[in-house]
This record gives sequence, C-alpha cells and structure tokens, in this order.
Amino acid sequence: MKIIHGVKNLPVFPKQTIVALGNFDGVHEGHRAVLRFVIKKAEELDLSSILLTFSPHPEVILGRKKVQLIQTLEQRIAEIRKFNLEAALIIPFDKTFSRLTAKEFIQKYLINLLKAKIVVVGENFRFGHDRRGDSRLLEEMASRYDVNVFSLPSVTKGGSTVSSSLIRSLLREGQIEKANTLLGRPYKISGEVIRGKTRGKSIGFPTANIRTSNEILPRGVFVTRVSINRKTWPSVTNIGQRPTFGHKQLIIESYILDFDGDLYGKSITVQFLHKIREEKKFTSSQSLSAQIRKDIETASHYF
Repeated sequence: MKIIHGVKNLPVFPKQTIVALGNFDGVHEGHRAVLRFVIKKAEELDLSSILLTFSPHPEVILGRKKVQLIQTLEQRIAEIRKFNLEAALIIPFDKTFSRLTAKEFIQKYLINLLKAKIVVVGENFRFGHDRRGDSRLLEEMASRYDVNVFSLPSVTKGGSTVSSSLIRSLLREGQIEKANTLLGRPYKISGEVIRGKTRGKSIGFPTANIRTSNEILPRGVFVTRVSINRKTWPSVTNIGQRPTFGHKQLIIESYILDFDGDLYGKSITVQFLHKIREEKKFTSSQSLSAQIRKDIETASHYF
C-alpha cells in the first residue's frame, strides 16, 4: 500500500477509484467493516482502492472540543496497511482546508484528484465547512458527478454501537476489555524505554519505564503483553503517579515476566488486556512489594 502525504505527491491512478473516507482513529470494528467493503467492491468492479483520511484530527484544529486520539498516525497507518488497499492519502488538516465547502471538497478531492466512482463512509460521517455535510448531502452532491455513495450502518459489538468517541471514553475509564471488543484487538501504546528512578528495582521488581506519544493512558494496574524486537512477553503495567513514593508525575512502567536484559533506549509496545486494580498508596514499600507479587500472580493465571 502506498502512503501518500498531501496531494502534491499524489500519483495518477490508471483507473477509477473506490474511496474509503473518514478519520479512522482507532481503526475499530466499524472502520474495519468499511475497509472490507471497499476491498470487496474494488475487486468486483475493477477499481483502485483508496483511503482518504486527515491529520491532525479535525477536532484538534477546529478546537470545538479537546480530543485525545486512540492512535498515533503511525499506528493508524500500520493498522490500515493490513487491508492491502492500493493507497492511503493523508490530507494535512488545517484552517484553510477546514473552510472548504462540501461542494469544493467533492469536486477537488474526490472527483478531480481521486477520480472516484464510489465513495464509502460510515453513517455518522461529517464533512465540509463547520461539518455541515453528512452522508445524505455527500450522496446527493456526488450523484451529480455520477459517483455512488455507500453509507454503511454502524456496527454493534457487545451491546454497544462502535464509535471512536465511545472507545476513548472506555479507555479513559479503564474499561479495557470492553474497549478491546469494540476495537477488535487489544489497545496498545508504543514508545521508548527510558531511565526512571529505579524504585521497582529497589523493591525487587525492575520495570521498564516508557515514554510515549500516545495520548490516552488508562490509569491503574493491568495485565499486558509487551513486544520488543518482534518478541513478546507477558507483563504487568502500571500507569499512575506512584503515590506510595509521593510522586506527582504520571509514569508508565511495565514489569516483564521471565525477562532479563537491558532495555534502555529500545522501542516497546504494550498491549492492554485486563485491568487488575486501581493504583493506590501503600503504607510501606514492603506492602507494595507484596501487592506487586499478587499482581504478577494474577497476570500469570491470566496467561
């Protein structure tokens, strides 16, 4: 799959296209239904399969509300790659772009640049200046150019309608397993192992301290799985402030079961599987150590 940043780098497509259009933050089960539909239709109708998305997220630029993204752009692209589309076009979203009318967006991007024959969106899709355009307007305007629009219904999993906003809320609340159900895979963060204060090592449980660009950091102690250099280990991860030691800065630290090695400076990915408990303040390092042993035992039973 070709990753294209901005229209200046856009190649000339030899045939008409089917375009998956949206933000795709999380590439959740609803997004995956859109992408599977696009792949199927592209094969049936001999069209080039294209994804059109935006970075940064429109809400970040428009500033109507603060939004924490489920994924970094790199993580989003990595998930999209799994669907083997021909190309993904990432449009830089800025104030100028936000002032495009729905008509201008359709004409310039979908018709002139992408030669769209079919456009596929989720039913809650919004576009154009002040998000005045919805799937119905898109369908009405696109039909003038002989372009078909498919607005796919929302996906329901575990009794909930899948959406990026709901997944963000679940993650912030620490409801990892429900969020994972809607995502269709474990939530994960990635980053670099950095030097910490070696508190874990001092009580017998050396941890990998992680610096990440991910924005949503669920608080508490979790059963996790870490990946380093394509190898995976079971782990226990704490995200919090270490109240036992009087810290205020938010830290991410993973104790990796059955691992012994130097990780400083290495890239690490943490997948969140199950919440064990909330972080709490202990009366002593000994009582904290005893609780960590229980957490590790919980993780061992989980795996």
